[in-house]
Amino acid sequence: MNQLIRLGIEAGPLLVFFIANARLGIKMGTACFMAATVVSLLLSWHRERKLPIMPIVGCAFVTVFGGLTLWLDNDIFIKIKPTVVNLSFAAVLFGGAVLRRNLLKPLLGTMLVLDETGWRILGVRWAGFFLILAVANEVVWRSLSTDAWVDFKVFGIMPLTLLFSALQMPLILKHQIAPAE
Repeated sequence: MNQLIRLGIEAGPLLVFFIANARLGIKMGTACFMAATVVSLLLSWHRERKLPIMPIVGCAFVTVFGGLTLWLDNDIFIKIKPTVVNLSFAAVLFGGAVLRRNLLKPLLGTMLVLDETGWRILGVRWAGFFLILAVANEVVWRSLSTDAWVDFKVFGIMPLTLLFSALQMPLILKHQIAPAE
């Protein structure tokens, strides 16, 4: 039950965005997305009394790019947000790999205990995946309608991310460190 509530809190803003866009258009969808993202962050704080870094970063990006979309009356900003976010994540993870600092470990270290090789490989794979998502977002928003882009954002990126995560299980199992007795 807790996992379902957490999923609802995390995925809720995307669902709000999808519904609001379908009924009210991209600008009202963006405004609703911004509000739902802030509410999601507050609900997360209320439930867990802490804010993980990723929801904070996500809220900041939604607020900035959504705000630009509304202020400048131009939907390009909300459309490029996933590109900028994914390129940023890819750059941070690839940069960490070059500097031999795994920046994924601080984010997932409480959920996963891997050896250094496992963390390095997982970080590079996620960086590559983020790069692919950035390119896919650019192709979709530039070549399809706004509604098709919203559909891709809501029903494409999430399943692709879940599939990619599941495909990492063999690597995780191979490099997992057994907890100390």
